[in-house]
Amino acid sequence: MGGGMGLSVHGRYRVATEKTLIAMPETKIGLFPDVGGSFFLPRLPVNLGLYLGLTGDRLKGKDVVKAGIATHFVSSKRLYELEMLLSRCKGDSEVQSLLNKFNEPPEEFSLAPNIKHINYCFAASTVEEIIERLEKVQNDWSIKTIQTLHSMCPGSLKLTMLALQRGAQLELPQCLRMEYRLACRSVENHDFPEGTLFLFNNCVRALLIDKDNKPQWNPKTLSEVSDDYIESFFKKLPEDKELKFFDAKL
Repeated sequence: MGGGMGLSVHGRYRVATEKTLIAMPETKIGLFPDVGGSFFLPRLPVNLGLYLGLTGDRLKGKDVVKAGIATHFVSSKRLYELEMLLSRCKGDSEVQSLLNKFNEPPEEFSLAPNIKHINYCFAASTVEEIIERLEKVQNDWSIKTIQTLHSMCPGSLKLTMLALQRGAQLELPQCLRMEYRLACRSVENHDFPEGTLFLFNNCVRALLIDKDNKPQWNPKTLSEVSDDYIESFFKKLPEDKELKFFDAKL
């Protein structure tokens, strides 16, 4: 989840097991899908990336392959055998051939009944329009998804939307530089500290005083999140603060 995804999802081969559980839950804590999320999420099929990035929905096991996040599914009981054989491979073609032998065919995607709705609703250009489209679907999934979106940080939803829209046109290093700017400004903002404290049950106001178990976002609603507010997160940092990449040739 989150950072764990960033450590694995950019690899050429990504093996999932029945124990695999993935999610990008940052909008719940006043942040945004970082660690390259703005690169890999918009490149998933049928607008799944925007759906996962905004809702923080979790995928398990073979669903991770169906979503395009993992490349292969292997039973956890066979991992040791796979590791031993991989260590003997002498080239990429052998690695690929071996993984294909161990790979198990995926089952029906758990989101399959609503894929057409995901593709339609999350093709919208704004979060507000996504919610309007979900309201038109009117089934159990859409109602639950609307409730989920309303429980997320409004600023994070709009920040995530724009980051993924822009990330779709950028290469990974450019996405990481953009995300670094967003992260630097997020830690100075109200919402991320509020959401983080809430997440770890240390928010005195929410848990001990008001006892409402609800972080107080600022801005409070989607309508209060202005374009200027979101755009301010994307502004270039001072040159000495910008993310630098080094060519580590030995």
